[in-house]
Amino acid sequence: MQLIWLRSDLRLHDNTALSAAAARGPTVAVYLLSPEQWLEHDDAPCKVDFWLRNLGELSRTLGELNIPLLIRTASRWDEAPKVLLELCQLLKIGAVHLNEEYGVHESRRDDAVAESLKAHGIDVYSYLDQLLFKPGSVLTKTGTYFQVFSQFRKVCYDRLRASLPGLVVAPAVQVPLAMRSDKIPSSVEGFKTPSHSLRTLWPAGEAEARRRLDTFADAQIDYYKNERDFPAKPGTSQLSAYLAAGVISPRQCLHAALQSNQGEFESGKVGAVTWINELLWREFYKHILVGYPRVSRHRAFRPETEALAWRDAPEELLAWQEARTGLPIIDAAMRQLLETGWMHNRLRMVVAMFLTKNLLIDWREGERFFMRHLIDGDLAANNGGWQWSSSTGTDSAPYFRIFNPLSQSEKFDSEGVFIKHWLPELAGLNKKEVHNPANLGGLFGVADYPSPIVNLSTSRQRALAAFKNLPTRQQAGGHDE
Repeated sequence: MQLIWLRSDLRLHDNTALSAAAARGPTVAVYLLSPEQWLEHDDAPCKVDFWLRNLGELSRTLGELNIPLLIRTASRWDEAPKVLLELCQLLKIGAVHLNEEYGVHESRRDDAVAESLKAHGIDVYSYLDQLLFKPGSVLTKTGTYFQVFSQFRKVCYDRLRASLPGLVVAPAVQVPLAMRSDKIPSSVEGFKTPSHSLRTLWPAGEAEARRRLDTFADAQIDYYKNERDFPAKPGTSQLSAYLAAGVISPRQCLHAALQSNQGEFESGKVGAVTWINELLWREFYKHILVGYPRVSRHRAFRPETEALAWRDAPEELLAWQEARTGLPIIDAAMRQLLETGWMHNRLRMVVAMFLTKNLLIDWREGERFFMRHLIDGDLAANNGGWQWSSSTGTDSAPYFRIFNPLSQSEKFDSEGVFIKHWLPELAGLNKKEVHNPANLGGLFGVADYPSPIVNLSTSRQRALAAFKNLPTRQQAGGHDE
């Protein structure tokens, strides 16, 4: 009998390990609940809830194929070898199949499981599944991992031209086993159930993920390049949560985009090309995770930036977290995050730069807060985005490039539609006033909206000074591990 160990691949279609297991004979699926590990990794309650809801949907569709889904608990990942070995011995499993995951802790867990099972005569097969290219297979001419996205993308384009990753067919119906699926728990200890309104925004299941992908590829992808920067418009695919949980695969996304663009990924519709680029950014940050393990360990990609004199400013950090900065675009974005588990990508950059540059607060504080609230929280993408914004990462914005939240607001929410939606207390202001109510001053100020917690101009100078004072790369010891 075969065992498929499900993790961030909660789908039936285009699931490499699942199809490989089912092709070899009767198959059982298992999912490990690891609440202590999830807490340690700052996984958001809404994300854990989303996983559980997707497991429920997957259990039903696997059941139709006679593949029972079992639930076991390994509260921390170092318990996984013992828990899986016991299950394999109980069910007389001959081989375990799993899709590769990346990150220091994930790799260690999988190595320990493989070692334990193989020592007891159980085969372990792992597959490339959540990426288009295996980490280590897209390298510079000198054999190192890329540090610059545009160069990485060029090699990816060459590889895609040579051969496109195909889609894996879903398993056929299996011979029924004398075993039933376990009941999927509706919650896990340590994680609050999110609001009904948040859950409604993110329905579970492959059918919903596929519907979103098809709608986007059919109707919206043409406008993606022009509309994705405007938070009040539905210009993005809204697929990130489904990709992070593996309810849909990057291959499915790539194929849908290519289909809408006559098979082109470099020319043709700019919307499709731009979106494929976003898929490759996701890929790039996962490769960085493997090539430069320090980013998995809360370390800056650029070691010389570890010497930055970040400010300890708990009250300002709290104001940022609670959407009380007095800068409407920042506060509206943070409210969107707190209420929906998601934030528009342009605004993720704007609020991250505000925290790390204008407040000069360590990017790790922001990275952690995002992970604790994002339904699409993904270590590689979240870390990559934060380090890009704070100028500590790969390919990052030069330290002197600091978004001004007011000009970003005026440019990308010119009518104030997004701000007024999330900050109804500002609904009475006109489209000029809404970006910076502090300008109204005195009697005309907005009674229940705070004054800005920082002066944008002087705080920008402070950030520039802090970055200029950094030691050079050589003094910092280069790229240490």
